[in-house]
Amino acid sequence: MKNPLTNIMMNSFIYLPTPMNITIWWNFGSLLGMCLMIQIISGFFLSMHYCPNIDYAFNSVIHIIQDVNYGWMMRLIHMNGASMFFICMYIHIGRGIYYNSFNLKKTWIIGVMIFFMTMSTAFMGYVLPWGQMSFWGATVITNLISAIPYIGEIIVKWLWGGFSINNATLNRFYSIHFILPFIILFLVIIHLIFLHETGSSNPLGLNSNFYKIPFHPYFSIKDFLGFMMLMMIFFMIIFLNPYILTDPENFNKANPMITPIHIQPEWYFLFAYAILRSIPNKLGGVLALLISILILLILPFNNLQKKFNLKFNPLYQIAFWMLFSTFCMLTWLGGMEIESPFIELTQIYSFTYFMIFFLLNWLNKFWFMSIIK
Repeated sequence: MKNPLTNIMMNSFIYLPTPMNITIWWNFGSLLGMCLMIQIISGFFLSMHYCPNIDYAFNSVIHIIQDVNYGWMMRLIHMNGASMFFICMYIHIGRGIYYNSFNLKKTWIIGVMIFFMTMSTAFMGYVLPWGQMSFWGATVITNLISAIPYIGEIIVKWLWGGFSINNATLNRFYSIHFILPFIILFLVIIHLIFLHETGSSNPLGLNSNFYKIPFHPYFSIKDFLGFMMLMMIFFMIIFLNPYILTDPENFNKANPMITPIHIQPEWYFLFAYAILRSIPNKLGGVLALLISILILLILPFNNLQKKFNLKFNPLYQIAFWMLFSTFCMLTWLGGMEIESPFIELTQIYSFTYFMIFFLLNWLNKFWFMSIIK
């Protein structure tokens, strides 16, 4: 006799009714799960040799690369794995916007929480190698909290454990970076539970239970093919050009007495960093930075239509591709110097970024009203 828990697991993952017309864009959910496990496992092995101390952190990373058996591979897997994680996540979110997956409200909200937690985890991890850009990036970003009226300065000093980024800060960031992936893993499980309550969305946006097939073996094979393709690209980057996505400044040990000419975060934060820089007011910039991510939460609540997919509306398609091009431009502008014409361009594209989300919400109502007429 089978265990009841085993029956539930089998029904959830093997016999899950899945729309037969979902495309390759639905692969990125499973790819994100694989990326998360790669990061947790590689991070665990790195933590065995890493030393969270400002005097030894930089040298411990060099020790991992040069002296530990296959340490160089673990470091490159973990470092580039973060970039692959965010590439898959941005495509996953983009697919959700394009095909109206935000209709699944609870799944979407938990997904945005996972996105926010992943950004926090990646920021903490970027500080740990204790290179120049790690140190100054942490200094700039944590200083943003001081924009909070009255209590901002106190919170920053409490977060630092002193009057500047120091050993206490590195220890705290290491501890938080270690625990956050397990919180993300817990949120992912909740994300999947909510998804399995309703089933996956599909390109046509139909909510019927017809034309569904079991997840296994059809989509498990498709996911396995996606795993192989991602791993092939991943290892091509690791073995051919492993530092293509990193900042050369981080090869220098952190030095509080020398400020880099151009301080910038990793590429996957550049769009938000560009929005932050576009507003001269410090508090306004911090609020815009938070809203640039949390604005994803408005999509499910203003959406009235349930039966038709907005992607069939040409105006919605234009708005989506405007959002995509704006995101790419903000990512590019975030890596540019703070000078004309980049300042003006950043302000224009930051304004456009927010306006497109309001346009998408307006189109939700407009398309629904045009259907019911």
